[in-house]
Amino acid sequence: MSTGQDDSAVVAGARATGTAEEVADARGRDRAVARARLWEPLAQWMFIVPAAAYLLLFFGYPIVKNIVMSFQQYTITTFYTGAAPFVGLQNYSKILSSDLFSKAMVTTVLFTAGSLVGQFVLGLAFALFFQRRFPLGRVLRSLLLLPWLLPLVVSGTTWRWMLDPDTGVVNDALRRLHLSSSGIPWLTGTSQALVSVILINIWVGIPFNTAILYGGLQDIPTHLYEAAKLDGAGPVASFRHVTWPLLRPVVSVVLVLGVIYTVKVLDIILVVTGGGPANATQTIATQSYELSFQQFEFGRGAAMSNVLVVISLAFALVYLRANRRARNL
Repeated sequence: MSTGQDDSAVVAGARATGTAEEVADARGRDRAVARARLWEPLAQWMFIVPAAAYLLLFFGYPIVKNIVMSFQQYTITTFYTGAAPFVGLQNYSKILSSDLFSKAMVTTVLFTAGSLVGQFVLGLAFALFFQRRFPLGRVLRSLLLLPWLLPLVVSGTTWRWMLDPDTGVVNDALRRLHLSSSGIPWLTGTSQALVSVILINIWVGIPFNTAILYGGLQDIPTHLYEAAKLDGAGPVASFRHVTWPLLRPVVSVVLVLGVIYTVKVLDIILVVTGGGPANATQTIATQSYELSFQQFEFGRGAAMSNVLVVISLAFALVYLRANRRARNL
């Protein structure tokens, strides 16, 4: 029997057999229950409405505005005249048919794949290493987070100085060790520049991968390793049959977040190479920035950023679906 039915029965019983005070008390309890039922959903909405308003204002509106802008001829004159005529799919047609877009797409794929592989492999290696207890282990784990805590502009500026072909400490060390007489054009060579920004992004992303994977390793029960050891499994077999299967959900999160973050990396490339030399490090993210804030073609820049969002969402959906199927097998 529900609470409302119980209270109604109490009121009815009080009216039939009780005194006037008991009837009044029963009626008061009935009114209190009714008020509580009225205020309960209202209180729930009081918590939901501010969060929903915040999301709509600071997330929903920019997304909708960016989508609308991608179908308009939105330039710097629009800020003065207010005129932004709709051009349909013209902005998308221009960016998708340009030679620079195809090159930026290839660069984005190489940059994302290289960064993910390096960050994940080294992050997993560090996570497995720090799983063991040794002196100063906590201190070293804390120091490992420094690249992740530094602003990307600071990290990029520091690495640009270190990799400078003429005065950088990296080439200076190579010359002193007699490994290179003239130095390596880290930032001026068309092939070396892309490798350089990938290495820098790997350095920045290692702490994130290490922290998440280390947390996943801590959730694996130790008795499973003990049982595997009793069965004669070595370190490789234990990793293959115990660590990796139980770590796969965490790996999925790390890889998906890594792709979403890496495809939109802008700070490091702009600070270190600026998209050069000869557009060798021009990605979709940097091309969107260049269209919007250097050429002031905001409509085309918005279209380029929407393409980037679609690519990120498509990868996330495909990977999560494939991972779900693998778990169900």
